[in-house]
Amino acid sequence: MSRHIVDHRKSPEGGRLKHFVQLEKAQGDEGSHPAAKALHERPVARESSAKLRQYTRIERGETA
Repeated sequence: MSRHIVDHRKSPEGGRLKHFVQLEKAQGDEGSHPAAKALHERPVARESSAKLRQYTRIERGETA
């Protein structure tokens, strides 16, 4: 019995490597724009104190 038509590789180089290289250029260290790097590296402001209050309230057994 032979393989199904989708189980055969179309080319040895395929598109996977090409797409990987494109992603690396767009998102990698060398290919990123400095403004995009700055956005990714800045600290994220989260309101953790409100969540902490809610978790401790639940732990104590208090209901809303």
